[in-house]
Amino acid sequence: MFTLLRSKIGKRPPPSSTPGTEEVTGLFPPRSAASLLGEPHRQKLLERIWQLTAVSRQQYATLYRAPLERYAEWVQAFPASESHHHAYPGGMLDHGLEIVIYALKLRQSHLLPPGAPPETQAAQADAWTAGLAYAALLHDIGKVAVDLHVEYRDGTVWHPWHGPLSAPYRFRYQPNREYRLHSAASGLLYTQLLSRAILDWLCAYPELWSALLYMLAGKYEHAGILGELVTKADQASVAQALGGNPAKALAAPKQALQRKLLEGLRYLVREAFKLNQPQASDGWLTQETLWLVSKTISDKLRAHLLSQGLEGIPEKNTVLFDVLQDHGMIQPNGEGKAIWRATVTGDNGWVNTFTFLKLSPSLIWEAGDRPAPFSGTVQIEQDAQNDTHAEVSPETTPRQAPAQPKKSDAPAERAQTDDIDALMDLLSSPKRGEPTGGAGKGTAAEAENTGSGVTTPSSQKPTVTDSPITHPPPQEPSGEHFTEWLRTSMLSRKLIINDAKALVHTVEDTFCLISPGIFQRYAQEHPEISPLAKQDQVKDWQWIQKRFERLQLHRKQADGLNIWTFNVTGPRKSRKVHGYLMADPGVLMNETPPNNPYLSLIELQGNDKADQNGTHA
Repeated sequence: MFTLLRSKIGKRPPPSSTPGTEEVTGLFPPRSAASLLGEPHRQKLLERIWQLTAVSRQQYATLYRAPLERYAEWVQAFPASESHHHAYPGGMLDHGLEIVIYALKLRQSHLLPPGAPPETQAAQADAWTAGLAYAALLHDIGKVAVDLHVEYRDGTVWHPWHGPLSAPYRFRYQPNREYRLHSAASGLLYTQLLSRAILDWLCAYPELWSALLYMLAGKYEHAGILGELVTKADQASVAQALGGNPAKALAAPKQALQRKLLEGLRYLVREAFKLNQPQASDGWLTQETLWLVSKTISDKLRAHLLSQGLEGIPEKNTVLFDVLQDHGMIQPNGEGKAIWRATVTGDNGWVNTFTFLKLSPSLIWEAGDRPAPFSGTVQIEQDAQNDTHAEVSPETTPRQAPAQPKKSDAPAERAQTDDIDALMDLLSSPKRGEPTGGAGKGTAAEAENTGSGVTTPSSQKPTVTDSPITHPPPQEPSGEHFTEWLRTSMLSRKLIINDAKALVHTVEDTFCLISPGIFQRYAQEHPEISPLAKQDQVKDWQWIQKRFERLQLHRKQADGLNIWTFNVTGPRKSRKVHGYLMADPGVLMNETPPNNPYLSLIELQGNDKADQNGTHA
């Protein structure tokens, strides 16, 4: 049977304003570009694209609107992925529009071509802006050609080189597709989406033309600044769709947290974990079961998802195990708990006992892709059910006494926002002819343990200003690595500035780092800190906090205190938060965004300072 993707992917709220016949017939009707782009949320995205291009309406219609309309006709109701980002009917079109916006926004911080004389940059500005928009829009268009199987009602197969769909259709993902092939398949389509006049115009600029061709061939590493900007824009759109900032997320698919966790598991097992090693491994694959060391998988899964800009990931392993079990991704032991205890015996006589999570291999691999099974044995311990929450890493001494069971906290928050205005707020800037500045509207939400609870109005949203990295960042956890992580996370929007529950704000014309939240976030993304912190007998976040302080990049109070106190004011309540003030904001960004109007520095007197959550020099 031809399985429709609707059974596997969530539908994007709000529903289409044009009722589709697919609910009745099992087919999607082909829609015109005007109908597809006429959806209210897409109209907002199109208006934002025009604002960012800085061209006349006539030029916009020729250079941008026409390619966008042809793109819409080709991608129709296709999703951008099967079960990852934008995995709903119409997701590919939404992703295409969003990534163009992000790319154009990033473009504003760059003079292109890099290193050219100012007069050359001015003369080529429009061409580079358009070329970047095309590269962003078409970066995934090859998926239509190689990832999807599309057919009409009578079973006739449709290929994109046949032209736009002309009759009701259905589609499914190819079961044994090559995941990287779509990057090389863009060449089959981009000449149909970009007019001859546009291609003639672009090829007159050799540096831009070569970068664009490399991009459309999937050779990002040869595409220079074009490849860098499209990669950043793609990451921002993906993180946004997956709930990278829940308060600002675009209509996340159903069961968004489940998909985040599943995609993270698949990536780690396929790309990062060492399986079936002669001695210590991240896991072992037997004929029927994938056994993953519980401590390893929980720490690395959380770190991976946070590094992708995702939030809402449970901080405690016990909670994470509960969520994985609730979604059926791990199999419970005899008492319905997540943790199994088993002894691994290798062919070379190596023996050790670990605590595991038990997964079905089919969750990770297709039948033909599964690696060879472990040649040794994995024997379940009889007392496994008494050790439901013990966590033993591969470096642990064999048969170490298990830790005491921990009670699970409340289920992780899964709420997502359906409002398209979230993306517009994130990218907002004054419309043409409007003055900059202004108080705007906003509220101050109550802070939680790792956030400040500060909101800024959309007119005050920061502009991303990129600056080159002149040397490779250090790889080991350190104060320098924390600073570089902070900088790149802010520039890539993995860390949002001046937003509700943000960990970084602008105040007093510099950056405020909310403590301890910002250090806890870094520690979660870098679990390799844990053994270093244990040696110093401090918490993970305190270990990196001390290393940051030693760099002397922060501004101290007159009496030597490192941490400052700030007042957060809103229409209904106010509260205090604490954080570090950067002495030189240029360490993090070349251009400091406007100060958050809801955050103000306050001076504490007497005993109030003794209660500050800070340290002395």
